[in-house]
Amino acid sequence: MAFEFDWIDAFTDSVFGGNGCAVVHGGAGLSDATCMAYVAETSLVECTFTGPSDIADIRVRYFLASREIPFAGHPTVATVVAMRRRGMIADGPLVLETAAGLVPVTVAGDTVTMTQIAPEFGAKVDPALVAAVGGIDASDILQQPQVVSTGLPFCVTLVRDRATLERLSLNLDALHRYAAALGTGGTDVMEPFWVTLDGASTQGDTFSRLLMAPPSPPEDPFTGSATGCMASYLWAHGLIDTPRFIAEQGHGLGRPGQAQVEVLGPRDAISGVKVSGQGALVMSGQVYLG
Repeated sequence: MAFEFDWIDAFTDSVFGGNGCAVVHGGAGLSDATCMAYVAETSLVECTFTGPSDIADIRVRYFLASREIPFAGHPTVATVVAMRRRGMIADGPLVLETAAGLVPVTVAGDTVTMTQIAPEFGAKVDPALVAAVGGIDASDILQQPQVVSTGLPFCVTLVRDRATLERLSLNLDALHRYAAALGTGGTDVMEPFWVTLDGASTQGDTFSRLLMAPPSPPEDPFTGSATGCMASYLWAHGLIDTPRFIAEQGHGLGRPGQAQVEVLGPRDAISGVKVSGQGALVMSGQVYLG
């Protein structure tokens, strides 16, 4: 079966920046195995598969090479930009049906603003346990890490400075211990999301990394879902002075990405997070699946 696809680099205004995602139009009905195999074939972190929805404008499924996940940020930007470029949608608001719930989105050309759901603040995690995952000392972590979800849970971990962020190295044995401690058996937990309060460029206010375990690529260039979690964590714990800031990621990979972020609501009653970014079309064509 032939499906149209678009490969979009998200959270960037130029190709070969930000984070790539292949959008398979009309592919939501494909089997999980086919979707995961396609992601592995592309060597991307995630791909999306779209289809009709009875409760929203379109249904979007998100896949890693290892499993389906309920929501992801840069694939949301990529999906909407791909649809806009094909003339499938017009500028303005729309709603996506995801496994994490309904996600309101606004599109203006190649710029997408998604409103992630209100954060759920989960377990606070032993800094030593998280530090071991990244090969750093517990003293390099400035605030107790905490699991936060705005559709997909991440353990947000604030580190001392950019030098600490840059020397992170994923320890798989420690990652398995971390996953076991969170009670997931290692099957559903996402790797820790590391952040420092110092941009990678003069424009940025934060700089982040997400190191990933096989079969995913070693590092995610830009993680829009985790950015929403991180923003909620920083605002709720009084670690940033304003709910609006610029988040950066991917610069160490040569794939700089940037998002405009706004946390909605007071620190003790966050109602959602707006994450905005651009997308650049890399290629389009047909893929034969199923």
